[in-house]
Amino acid sequence: MTELEPVQADGGLASSAAPLRAEKPSLAGATREGVGAALADIGTPQREIRMRSAQLWHWIYHRGASSFDEMLNVGKGLRGALKERFSLARPEVVSEQISRDGTRKWLIRLAPVDGRDRGAEIECVYIPEADRGTLCVSSQVGCTLTCSFCHTGTQKFVRNLTTAEIVGQLLVARERLGDFPGRAPPADGVVPGEGARFISNVVFMGMGEPLYNLGHVADAIGAMSDGEGLSLSRRRITVSTAGVVPRLPELGERTGAMLAISLHAVRDELRDRLVPLNRKYPIADLLAACRAYPGASNARRITFEYVMLKGVNDSPAEARELVRLLKGLPAKINLIPFNPWPGSPYECSDDATIGRFSQIVFDAGYASPVRTPRGRDILAACGQLKSETEKLRARALLAAD
Repeated sequence: MTELEPVQADGGLASSAAPLRAEKPSLAGATREGVGAALADIGTPQREIRMRSAQLWHWIYHRGASSFDEMLNVGKGLRGALKERFSLARPEVVSEQISRDGTRKWLIRLAPVDGRDRGAEIECVYIPEADRGTLCVSSQVGCTLTCSFCHTGTQKFVRNLTTAEIVGQLLVARERLGDFPGRAPPADGVVPGEGARFISNVVFMGMGEPLYNLGHVADAIGAMSDGEGLSLSRRRITVSTAGVVPRLPELGERTGAMLAISLHAVRDELRDRLVPLNRKYPIADLLAACRAYPGASNARRITFEYVMLKGVNDSPAEARELVRLLKGLPAKINLIPFNPWPGSPYECSDDATIGRFSQIVFDAGYASPVRTPRGRDILAACGQLKSETEKLRARALLAAD
């Protein structure tokens, strides 16, 4: 098994031969504490910091300001001091792909973190539906795990994302979708219907294992759910994990977010192969932690994700064992048709098999929706995300040597 404990942001990837110029620190994506520290750094009197922080917070996160000049209720002198030391730069969108079904995938380049870093790249996906819009964000560059059915898992882990880089994905998406006050939606693609927020839900189901970057993920959820800014309900923020058992209590206590478990098998022998982390935290330990998860109830059910792999984990016997394992848990089961990727060793179960599996689970009293694949044609569906970061990292190391 390959399972790496993450490191903090300490390097990155080359995306061109020429190094990128170091930019001013950006406040776009900062926590409230970070905004206050920036104000203190430029000499703002202590008695004013709370009030000025609230002003900046409103402009950055509610209004989507991309320049300090837009902050008309902030004094000219303070704006000038902020401009001299900081920016409101967001991560750069390198490319945007729009699926036939309206799903959008952005390849996002992050700012360099040191002299050897030329801009790591991650992927972020937006999935519009009639009554909601879901943003799938990444928490790491690459992934610490090596789940055999997941394209992202074939990409080597590079580093954790910072809080600002995680929140920055939401800022980028809202800007691109015109989801800030006074902004117009794009003419291409689709957005939810009238009266629905363009981005109403966030899922940590992109690149990376969120619980191996829990500090930054928790702080990002705090910024995303702040009622005076981005204002997402914590019940509309879902963190998906392969099952880092010791960190589940802290996730529930710190964030109040919804929990999703990438289960995919009902026997340790099989899950060891599909999700190698299972060798460290087997199914019995994982389910015991789920039963103790803070806030879990019938109103806050835990989602168990189960990818349907032809001839591997899709038999009626396995459906019945899944029901037995989850007995008494406030749960729903998301059945995910396998999304193929180049070189993948698996095939998707056929519709009849998936339907039979779903019916067994449903008859036992569990919601068992079959997730409609979205964005398959642009490799944006579940398990398909993988940026060009691996190649870029090799170039970066070669250039450094």
